[in-house]
Amino acid sequence: QVQLVESGGGLVQAGGSLRLSCAVSRRIRSAYHMGWFRQAPGKEREFVAAIRRSDGGTVYADSLKGRFTVSRDNAKNTVYLQMNSLKPEDTAVYYCAADLAVGVVHSTPSEYDYWGQGTQVTVSP
Repeated sequence: QVQLVESGGGLVQAGGSLRLSCAVSRRIRSAYHMGWFRQAPGKEREFVAAIRRSDGGTVYADSLKGRFTVSRDNAKNTVYLQMNSLKPEDTAVYYCAADLAVGVVHSTPSEYDYWGQGTQVTVSP
């Protein structure tokens, strides 16, 4: 049963923008935190951003602050990742994930309970 579905990836030139979406199924609508991660070839999965359901509070990887923005529309059960000023090093598969636990926003992949299938983002020079 698919519970998280990402979309919006693609090929973009450096300096361009993309907005990723993550549709959340009814089953995990109560997820407390929603996170975005990415994984480039040969590298470990890394934290991008996360957002709390309760107050919309956000957390970002330090290296991405100012370029990436995470948001959520609880009525539409969708989480977004707006990516601006993209660089070739942003090329990766981007995943959204749901953390059902209440508490601190986590940046570790193992803390998240459900994952989407990922969407490819490729930034050309």
